[in-house]
Amino acid sequence: MCGITGWVSFHQDARTMAPVIEAMTAALAPRGPDAGGVWLGERAAIGHRRLAVIDLDGGTQPMTDRPDEPAHVLSYSGEVYNHHELRAELRARGHVFRTRSDTEVVLRAYAEWGEDVAGHLTGMFAFAVWDEPAQRLLLVRDRLGVKPLFWAAVDGGLAFASEPKALFVHPALRPRVDADGLREAYSLLFNTGPTVWSGVRETAPGSLLVLDRDGIRERRYWQLEAADHTDDRDTTVERVRDLVGTAARSRLEADVPVCSLLSGGLDSTVLTALLADELRRRDGPEARIRSYAVDYSDQAERFTGDALRTGHDAPYAAEAGAFLGTEHHTVVLDPRALLDPEHRKAVVVARDSPIGVGDMDTSLYLLFGQIRTHSTVALSGEAADEVFGGYPWFHQPRALAADTFPWLLVTGDEAAMPLNPELGLRMAEFRADTYRTALAAVPHLDGETPAEHRQREMQHLSLTRWLRQLLHRKDRLSMARGLEVRVPYCDHRLVEYAFNVPWALKSFDGREKSLLRAAGTGLAPESVLYRPKNHYPATHHPDYNRGLQDLARDALATEQVRALADETHLKPCLDTPPDRLEWGHRLRLERVVDLALWLDHHQPELAL
Repeated sequence: MCGITGWVSFHQDARTMAPVIEAMTAALAPRGPDAGGVWLGERAAIGHRRLAVIDLDGGTQPMTDRPDEPAHVLSYSGEVYNHHELRAELRARGHVFRTRSDTEVVLRAYAEWGEDVAGHLTGMFAFAVWDEPAQRLLLVRDRLGVKPLFWAAVDGGLAFASEPKALFVHPALRPRVDADGLREAYSLLFNTGPTVWSGVRETAPGSLLVLDRDGIRERRYWQLEAADHTDDRDTTVERVRDLVGTAARSRLEADVPVCSLLSGGLDSTVLTALLADELRRRDGPEARIRSYAVDYSDQAERFTGDALRTGHDAPYAAEAGAFLGTEHHTVVLDPRALLDPEHRKAVVVARDSPIGVGDMDTSLYLLFGQIRTHSTVALSGEAADEVFGGYPWFHQPRALAADTFPWLLVTGDEAAMPLNPELGLRMAEFRADTYRTALAAVPHLDGETPAEHRQREMQHLSLTRWLRQLLHRKDRLSMARGLEVRVPYCDHRLVEYAFNVPWALKSFDGREKSLLRAAGTGLAPESVLYRPKNHYPATHHPDYNRGLQDLARDALATEQVRALADETHLKPCLDTPPDRLEWGHRLRLERVVDLALWLDHHQPELAL
């Protein structure tokens, strides 16, 4: 895992701008605390910050195909899990390797397959290759979008980076926000391509971009497709268990300590069980994987169910850890620590965005900081709900019948900070247009029943949109602490297979995630195996709510925030007694506070 950045321009000599690429690279230092480097050519400047995970001595970047007069220069972030197989294939084709890193495998694979390299890789990645003889830049992002990649046009070419903050170091680029950016940020539709920043684009998952003297060309190399499913139930369950197991085992490779995020839910428990089994098989019967859960000091006494949470996680996580034989740790946070301005600012800076989930982001940031004291790599159960149909909207008639994105029925205007109506953003119209565009992108099979047709839409929307912001959150907050988080449920082979399993099979036991539950039989305690879906925990302490209201009042005292926020619709959130503040109203306040921090840090030009 790392941070990548650089630019290509056919109108200027990059060798005269060494301080710029060095500063852009330094802006990504939290993503790569172990090393940094730059490469300068006449037309290209390439930077890299490294978090050393595999081949600690040999994976230095930017990596060139040869020391003198290189033809290819690579800056790469992520992990390619099939690098051993690819290395053997490339050696058979005559390639010679200097290191045992997966980075060099990507570099040699580009030399062999050019821009078709992405189709040969299994993993999470975002990388840039400068091809000196061809005078061509290639940008590639992994299939599900686990790793981020942004770019913006500059004179005679483009600049790219893992995070927008590095782009704004370039003298041709400045943080600027217009009405389109506010719509993207606050609509909660999670488009890929446009961002909150004017002129900054996000490379779509499963896509690549080529820049040469003829201009910019983008294309998809992967997307979800509809296909017939012919396996019966038993075969399907066995295939799911095999695919999840293969994905989990392949993601254990590292030359640094590895741990698991264990919430006490079905997804993370099945994953941790497979990891624990593989570790014992590989390292002996006494080997134990370290597992982590997060909790709040008030949670046992004050837990209150809401639209997203049905129970207290920590006891289930502890039970799962004991059942699996992990070295389990619960990181207990004081709710008041989530109000610390420095913590909150660090989160907003990491995100480069005003949109997050407040205390849940801050607590994740603090959790990752604790984990990083012992481990460099953590494995997460993220994406199982999207892959196996775990969210309420897959099962609620109201959500299935709604003519909008299903999560808006849970989050919607309650969770989106109300914006000043004088901005004229026409948010309802934007949401309706975007929803029609999103449905048009869903692949279908002839002869689908209306129910199957709708469930395929729900899963496609969840995998291509809702998942995007969860992966964004996990990447930014983990990399801000120098921690690599791997997500086995995002293995594209598992996603492709599960996407085409008929809904009747996905829900054969009348509950959410039937296939994963069946595949996980024997791997988790019964209490966890049949536990209802529970989202990431949030504090319920009135002192936190009271402090949040105070921070929101301070935010609304600033001129820029008042110009963007609708104070009339925020007043009930501020006036409600702290011990009666509902989740949706609290999230509105979180977004006001984050907006103020974002404006203060980035000082963006508001072109509204």
